[in-house]
Amino acid sequence: MRELRHSGSVTVGASPEALYDLVSDVTRTGEWSPVCEACWWDQGASGRVGDWFTGRNVTPARTWETRSRVVVADRGREFAWEVGKSSVRWGFTLAAVDVGTELTEQWEFLPAGQAFFVERYGEAADEQIADRTRDAHLGIPVTLAAIERIAEG
Repeated sequence: MRELRHSGSVTVGASPEALYDLVSDVTRTGEWSPVCEACWWDQGASGRVGDWFTGRNVTPARTWETRSRVVVADRGREFAWEVGKSSVRWGFTLAAVDVGTELTEQWEFLPAGQAFFVERYGEAADEQIADRTRDAHLGIPVTLAAIERIAEG
């Protein structure tokens, strides 16, 4: 399998803890994501490692829901989740800087996800994987700019 990763960073005028509280509240994801219009926690979940949530994604071509599990929940440092059965890993890392926090969004199309796409899409898998990779590359700067605007607003 190929290594498919991408990340982007922005400096936000907020503390790492305040920014963590924002990005780890998946119910607010629709405020900054260009694709995910809404997320909600499973009953009893609140953002701890192992907690599950559902996301509703919308593009001009389709609407779909995903199930995700929190894999890192370290307040002020990192919040990350894996979609499905370890198909894709998304996350935010936070580092204090003189003027606030360097916020980095990371995306990785994991080997299990690539294998799933080969099984599901057959000969069209490479095209489907390329589409998802392009969406991550385009979406990360949009997401970071929106989070910065909200956090500093």
